[in-house]
Amino acid sequence: MISSADGITKLIAGSYAAPQLFVLSSMIVMALSIGFTRLTTGRGRVREGLVTSAPRAMAVRSGLTVLACIAFFNAFRDLPFADVFLFIGLMPIIAGLLSGPVLGESVRPQIWAALVAGVIGMICLMPGGIQGASIGHLWAMIAAVSGTGSMVAARYIGRYETNALAQVFYPNLAIFVAMSLALPFVIAPMALADIGWAVTYAVFLFAARWVVVVALRLLPAYVATPLMNLQFVWMVIIGAAFFGEVPSMGTLLGVGIVITSGVWLLYDQMTVTAKEAASHGEARPASA
Repeated sequence: MISSADGITKLIAGSYAAPQLFVLSSMIVMALSIGFTRLTTGRGRVREGLVTSAPRAMAVRSGLTVLACIAFFNAFRDLPFADVFLFIGLMPIIAGLLSGPVLGESVRPQIWAALVAGVIGMICLMPGGIQGASIGHLWAMIAAVSGTGSMVAARYIGRYETNALAQVFYPNLAIFVAMSLALPFVIAPMALADIGWAVTYAVFLFAARWVVVVALRLLPAYVATPLMNLQFVWMVIIGAAFFGEVPSMGTLLGVGIVITSGVWLLYDQMTVTAKEAASHGEARPASA
């Protein structure tokens, strides 16, 4: 779902400014959030269904989401699909680093090793060195950091509430407000087909964000995000089928290193969880 939304972003990013796409899509996502809240809580209880018990963390998540949307929009406009993914692949590692100070979850040496692997992957993407970096790469890095921060905030909020739709609604409300301020300066007529793409984008985005919020409540951020690396396969397919993009060997090598480091983190977490479960089982009284 995320890859499909990203593909639509790349499709229309060259024709319209970011505020125009995001104002329309955020309105649709908010409407869907309210509609599904009404279905799950009943009529007259929509406000209760969207109340958050962590308003400060929700404000931080909303602000980071706005920044991530702008950065990803510009990154997809300036870079090939697969190149942007390398930075998306770094998100599990960034999540591991942020989980310590923000969530109090232990940052083991394996996470630092995975970070080194991620840096090596980025070097593969830019064999000419840092001078080979472009403004698109900068946007992609900003997007990865702010997007990961938003996900870590989602896990933090998930400790205090299980209302996933509130975590979809408020970030999109923030996007709507921020982008509406800029919309009068960049608005352009939209073809009916492009409006249809924008609506489709919003539906994919709503579904993806809802699922991600639930996943981040159930799993550590640096465990959930490696699973999202499967989107690389879809991004390569979409890039080749619709944009004629074929990843370079440097990109494929870099992404392979980053994905491997993410899978390593996932395997490490599963091993730790299994050991903890086994130790709890041994400590349980025989009468239990």
